[in-house]
Amino acid sequence: MTATGAARVVTTQQRCAFVLLGSVQATLIFTLAAIAVPLPRIGGEFALERVDLILLSAAYGLTFTGLLLFGGRLADRYGGRRALTAGLVLFAAASAAAPLAPGMGTLLAARFAQGAGAALSAPAAMAVLRAVFPSPPAYGRAMATWGGLSILGATAGNLLSGVISTLLSWRWTFAVPLVVALAALALTPRLLPDTTPSRGRTLDLPGALLATAGITLASYGLVVTDTRPWSSVVVLVPLLCGAALLAAFWYAERRVRDPLLPPRFLLDRRRVLALAAIALSACGTAMTFVVLSLHLQQALDWSQLQTSAAFVPFAVALIASGRAAGPLIRRYGARSVTTAGLGTGAAGLALLALTGIDAHISYGYGLLPGLVLLPAGTAASFAGAAVLATEGVPQQQIGLAGGVLNTAMEFGPTVLFAILLTLGSDASSLAATGAALAAVAHLNHRTK
Repeated sequence: MTATGAARVVTTQQRCAFVLLGSVQATLIFTLAAIAVPLPRIGGEFALERVDLILLSAAYGLTFTGLLLFGGRLADRYGGRRALTAGLVLFAAASAAAPLAPGMGTLLAARFAQGAGAALSAPAAMAVLRAVFPSPPAYGRAMATWGGLSILGATAGNLLSGVISTLLSWRWTFAVPLVVALAALALTPRLLPDTTPSRGRTLDLPGALLATAGITLASYGLVVTDTRPWSSVVVLVPLLCGAALLAAFWYAERRVRDPLLPPRFLLDRRRVLALAAIALSACGTAMTFVVLSLHLQQALDWSQLQTSAAFVPFAVALIASGRAAGPLIRRYGARSVTTAGLGTGAAGLALLALTGIDAHISYGYGLLPGLVLLPAGTAASFAGAAVLATEGVPQQQIGLAGGVLNTAMEFGPTVLFAILLTLGSDASSLAATGAALAAVAHLNHRTK
């Protein structure tokens, strides 16, 4: 067997480890979307106002996004498997507390804690993945599949949450993350290799505090624009404070010996475009689910179960494209697949903007084409961009790469989503997101 052929041989241990880590990654994103569909029922049970529902929906993403960079550094500093175990313990405890919540306060605290556990688990899982596949070609092939797991998790969260909350209760949606976390904790010592900590690295606590506070405040300010005007105090104060803290973070990172986010890490044009592709693809997917779910249930009076069923073709196209992405990347390269995926996703969003929210056009003609093109494109762009974003990253920075990649993934459905929804109509927001995807596809095509 040639050296190349030997590098392509995947052992049973590696397959099992990938399934375990991939299940964790998909579940972390599943949990982000799991309460989106049953949110009105939660509001009715706890007598919540719209602003409370928005905060409850955003709580997981706020701590997840805000703590990801620090979580990545902890994974590099103490070892991926140890950080993964700690993150899963916190994630499982919060997932067990959430369904027992007697009111808004307890459920909100549980969602914040879930996000913190996810922020430690996600980059740690990528650090362990690198140890499972130490050779660059094998790791690249693994990342091609890994890239589609997050969008698959988000889709499963939107689909299954509607089914579970209809047949049982919204509280049962937390059974999925709890069971997966407990299973992962039980199997981690047997399936996952230990990873070497980077003992010589410091934690850069000031940078971590600045980044976490800045990202969280800015994200919160953008989230509440759904219920408050941009000129209101509750929007301007967190936005301006968050922007100031992020500026201070960038200034401080250029002057410390071992920064949380080395500025040079984001100077690679291909990596920046890959992160933009991930953020925009995640934004387009989240926006489609939110806009169309509201349209189907409010304008067309569909049930939660009917709404979930409407997205089944979306899930089928997503899985099919995700399975094809790996072989396509090996044949045509990650950059070409990312560009093609972004273009296809842009076409899907354009179709949805033109016909998807017209109450007088049938589902088969108005929604279905866009619900097939969009996931086919985003799954391919996620897969290719994940390879580009982690290409050439040294072992001691793989936790950092995981934190940055997942930050981009959460930046799309929170920050970009909030900004684009302020453009006016739902059709305008969908069209603008599609235009942004097309622009990044063009830039990516021109980058060598």
